[in-house]
Amino acid sequence: MDALYPRLLVDDFDACARFYEAALDELLGVRPVKLLPDAQYANWDLGGECVLVVMGRARMAETVGTADLPAPSGQDGSMLVFRVDDVDKAAAALAALGGVPVTEPADRPEWGPGLRTAHLRDPGGTLLELQSY
Repeated sequence: MDALYPRLLVDDFDACARFYEAALDELLGVRPVKLLPDAQYANWDLGGECVLVVMGRARMAETVGTADLPAPSGQDGSMLVFRVDDVDKAAAALAALGGVPVTEPADRPEWGPGLRTAHLRDPGGTLLELQSY
């Protein structure tokens, strides 16, 4: 049973699904369980538990009755965090897959002992953090 998992609501489903298909394979070695472009839905599991769902924003807006409202804007309201062995290597891999670098890999001792991070955006604009410690 999937108790809790992130669902990204995206405007460009195809670009985001391709990005996460490659990124999750690269970083975690997982392939999508479902990849349904016509339904604008994709999900990935790790160890039998869902780790991520990507869904078209418009489909959810129709479902919850907010299709007439503008999409959220301003400061980030959420991000995905990937714990990786090598932040520099993972940042380079995601940039090669179409991720947009936001911060270069850097040590962040003020956040925690031995912590190193980098930040990128996926093709839909979602903020990603790569971290190792």
